[in-house]
Amino acid sequence: MKVLGIIPARGGSKGIPQKNSKLLSGKPLIGYTIEAAIQSKYLDTVLLSSDDSKLIEIAKSYGLDVPFVRPAHLATDTSPTLDTVLHALNYLQLQGEYYDAVCLLQPTNPLRTSAFIDQAIETFTSSGADALISVLEVPHEYNPHWTFTENEKGLLRISTGDTSVISRRQDLPKAYYRDGSIYITKTSVLLEQKSLYGKSVSYLKADPERHVNIDTLDDWERAEQLLAKINL
Repeated sequence: MKVLGIIPARGGSKGIPQKNSKLLSGKPLIGYTIEAAIQSKYLDTVLLSSDDSKLIEIAKSYGLDVPFVRPAHLATDTSPTLDTVLHALNYLQLQGEYYDAVCLLQPTNPLRTSAFIDQAIETFTSSGADALISVLEVPHEYNPHWTFTENEKGLLRISTGDTSVISRRQDLPKAYYRDGSIYITKTSVLLEQKSLYGKSVSYLKADPERHVNIDTLDDWERAEQLLAKINL
């Protein structure tokens, strides 16, 4: 299976200005993802999709391929990630380059390792699913069997649609949420279904002790703390 790695990185960021190029423990945030992607043994090609000249120069300094500049209309706060992926695929196909799957690696997860990327690709390949996402387990108090939505009468109903509440924590089925670290999708699903998920989704559990998805300054501080522990 031929897998394309895409690192999407805009220059703008509301929560943390110039987040992707900001130094985290002495290294540009995007540098962590670039290094992990380059070291992966299963990613045949890795490229940056960015609208920002500074990020492009940083990527090139790591030896990363930057075959194009992302169009401005795909680099706004509301631009769908899927459109960025499709733009990259379409560009490469015009150059005669084709891939079986795409592995999307967002820079906001700096603790993701090359080994985790490779494990995800192995799991995806063996699963036969349309897609794979990395996940973390939902704490039991937020399990969908213990959460509620409001009905038309203003009363609560179990969010799963069940009619009775599971009383024991031990009886709750495991539930997971996307951690944002890895998305892998068959190219055919991306192009034909216009979806990152398709109709069947496999998963790989991330290590909560090594996970951070940087969106706020609090997340940034947690990342600094985790990196300090890892580098001890």
